[in-house]
Amino acid sequence: MAKPEHPERHLSSTATLRDVVIGMSDGLTVPFALAAGIAGALAASHIVVTAGVAELAAGGISMGLGGYLATRTDRDHYENELAREYYEAEHLPETERAEVAEVLSHYGLSDELLKQTVDTICSDRERWVEFMMRFELGLERPEKHRAILSGITIGFSYVVGGVIPLAPYALIAQSNEAFMLSALLTGIALAIFGAVKGRLTGIAPWLAALQTLAIGGVASGVAFLFARWVAGG
Repeated sequence: MAKPEHPERHLSSTATLRDVVIGMSDGLTVPFALAAGIAGALAASHIVVTAGVAELAAGGISMGLGGYLATRTDRDHYENELAREYYEAEHLPETERAEVAEVLSHYGLSDELLKQTVDTICSDRERWVEFMMRFELGLERPEKHRAILSGITIGFSYVVGGVIPLAPYALIAQSNEAFMLSALLTGIALAIFGAVKGRLTGIAPWLAALQTLAIGGVASGVAFLFARWVAGG
């Protein structure tokens, strides 16, 4: 009897999506907040562009390096725990077997089946250690070159996101007019970005769009009002 088709939709790489979200969301909000703040101080558009491009370059590099270092730290942590589990499996086998049994005891196995399962897992050192890493420590083996890819993805996403709020200032001489267009484009971009993110992560697209738009709006509004206050003072 043929099995009924059951198409499943799963996100293949949550790490990459996370990197895009981090880079793009910061790229849309931080440069816009900076540009809004400078425009709020009644600066000319070319000053906004100069400051914005400088921030975009520095921010992209900083975000990329931060992503690389964070992912590299995760990998180093994984390698340290992996070495420890190999050591314990070799020198403290009974303790490790008891830990395997403890993990499996939450799945409702009978005593006999539990013992058989523990024996099967512990009969192979590689499988034993992998089980402990995944189910006891909750650690997944990092992808090769993940740190470099993460840094590039975050940095590039930041720059791409930052171009959107800065573009109007490069096209319109009056900073106040450029600000209005920048706010409109950034709001649309934040809403679209949030909706796409929501669709990929299983959250209602409209809700994700509102959340992303609200966070970006608060950050930008605070910077703009602060710059207005400084200019007025």
